[in-house]
Amino acid sequence: MIQELKELAQRAETELQGAHTEEALNVLRTKYLGRKGLLTQMLRQLGSVSTTERPLFGRLSNEIKEKISASLDAALERIKDSRRNELLCREAIDITLPGRAVRIGHRHPVTQVMEEICGIFSRLGFTVEEGPEIETDYYNFEALNIPKDHPARDMQDTFYVEDNIVLRTHTSPVQIRTMEKMQPPVRILSPGKVYRPDSDVSHTPMFHQIEGLLVDRGITFGDLKGTLTFFLQEVFGADILLRFRPSFFPFTEPSAEVDIRCVMCGGEGCRVCGQSGWLEILGSGMVDPAVFANVGYDPEGYSGFAFGLGVERIAMLKYGISDIRLFFDNDVRFLEQF
Repeated sequence: MIQELKELAQRAETELQGAHTEEALNVLRTKYLGRKGLLTQMLRQLGSVSTTERPLFGRLSNEIKEKISASLDAALERIKDSRRNELLCREAIDITLPGRAVRIGHRHPVTQVMEEICGIFSRLGFTVEEGPEIETDYYNFEALNIPKDHPARDMQDTFYVEDNIVLRTHTSPVQIRTMEKMQPPVRILSPGKVYRPDSDVSHTPMFHQIEGLLVDRGITFGDLKGTLTFFLQEVFGADILLRFRPSFFPFTEPSAEVDIRCVMCGGEGCRVCGQSGWLEILGSGMVDPAVFANVGYDPEGYSGFAFGLGVERIAMLKYGISDIRLFFDNDVRFLEQF
């Protein structure tokens, strides 16, 4: 039996030297050390070994088992090392090549302008309120004095999700939601994304608006003019010329468009301003009493003004950008200038 045990060990060593893959080594481990392996079967014959040889047989069996197991582990590790070295050589980085510099990110120009605008109005006591971009027809239109058959709906082409669910066309719904939960005085800005199906050099299907609302006792159109004059002078400089031009919005009465002297040509007339020397910059007006009635405010006791502006339009004029689509093309050469 002892001789058979030694021959078994010799055969295992020979077969192990010829195994060059993990699969072959695992087969040998099962063949010799498994529950039904050759060495295991021999150990089960320990009872048939003579009493005098039994201690030697047991000791030799354990030594052979440990040796085969150690040899298998060593061979397996050599195969893994060889494979690892092969991968390292194949995937090695040539450190003699010039490195690629990490490009530093910058805040998007639209984000910069939005933060600048919010910062200016925060100095005047305005706080920021936000609302959902998917709105009900009621908040987007009806509560703002734009019923379903109102022609003003044609001014704001709309993406409809369902019959009464829309992608908001302006951030004015935030004003309604705020007034529903807050009693005057109210002084808020509502910045955010809005959606309209337009796409050309001056329009995109998604763009950013900031709308403002101030409601209190005794608010007049003079307060509106003073607030917006201060804002535009902060953005474009104290020497900027501006004018208030009568207009129409369903949720304000009276309403006014605000124009500034063209920053591209200095008022001499160019393609950007249509040779007029003036650029429309934002819309504004005194809040219509019907809007106050929709949120439970007393239009006899309170008055207020509202205004809205496109952030991209301000950014285009501030930085002299001629195509709004540049803001959304993600061209790093354009964005890194800011």
